[in-house]
Amino acid sequence: MTTSVSIRPEVFNTEDILPLLTRYQMLPQLHREQMIDRAIAPFACTESDIEMACEQFFQQRQLMSAQERQTWLAQRGMTVEDVEAIASRLLRIEMFKQATWGHKVESYFLKRKSDLDEVVYSLIRTTDANLIQELFFRIQDGEQSFSDLARRYSQGLEAYTGGIHGPIELGLIEPNLAQLLRTSRPGQLHFPIRIETCFVMVRLEALIPQRLDQAMRQRLLQELFEQWLQDQLR
Repeated sequence: MTTSVSIRPEVFNTEDILPLLTRYQMLPQLHREQMIDRAIAPFACTESDIEMACEQFFQQRQLMSAQERQTWLAQRGMTVEDVEAIASRLLRIEMFKQATWGHKVESYFLKRKSDLDEVVYSLIRTTDANLIQELFFRIQDGEQSFSDLARRYSQGLEAYTGGIHGPIELGLIEPNLAQLLRTSRPGQLHFPIRIETCFVMVRLEALIPQRLDQAMRQRLLQELFEQWLQDQLR
């Protein structure tokens, strides 16, 4: 017997769903979610936990009144029970992450810290090797400021900011440049180096060490969770 599913405004036969998931490249996401469900199966939430999670779910979407919530649910073809299931699942995922990696976060943070620390730095880049050396000596001798020369000569977007980049995590910076900044002290001007097709001169302005606060803990738990998921999917 063929049954149908209504996904407004379309109506699909159930045997059409799998080809649609394949066509829209949604099967990997389905596989991922099923794998998560298997992992969190041993974890359970109390009714009060689910109630609090549902309230947070609605508040995050700025749905404060009962009427707003009912309208939002109706527009999406959802029920309160659907929200409870979603909130419960999110809670159990957090339980799984804490149980699996909560005791590893501190050591993982120390391992990642050199990439997580943020820097503010000044940079001038150009394809002209002779020009970049001349600019270096002008700055070193105090003839002109780094920001003025960056605005006039730099060939990147930093020309609009007087050479300033950041704050930005060291792990997001080109590796050779990041390593140079890691070994710098604030105010230190480095002789130009070549990175790919450009010659670059850099000065560290500030180092902003990261702390293992609650937000960072949640971020690292999510990283470990995603790494585990990718390993499982492979």
